[in-house]
Amino acid sequence: MIRSDEFIKRKIGTQFVIVAVGTASKKFSGMISVNSTGSFIWDQLEKNITMDELVAALTDYYDIDAETARRDAEGFVDTLKGVGAIAE
Repeated sequence: MIRSDEFIKRKIGTQFVIVAVGTASKKFSGMISVNSTGSFIWDQLEKNITMDELVAALTDYYDIDAETARRDAEGFVDTLKGVGAIAE
């Protein structure tokens, strides 16, 4: 999975948000507010990555167990897929 080039992450003050640009903004006009973990996941999705690779990156970076990392990653990725922010 890889993030769509029609969505971008921006920092507004101390918050990160993901917004649609171009034609994607016609379908999704909102924004997704993300915490530091969501920002990390978004950055990992710059390259074509599998869920297993994403889980490994999360466990390495945050020193958490794989079950927690997978649950959190799958939930966030599902949100991103729902708005078209991930191209598969």
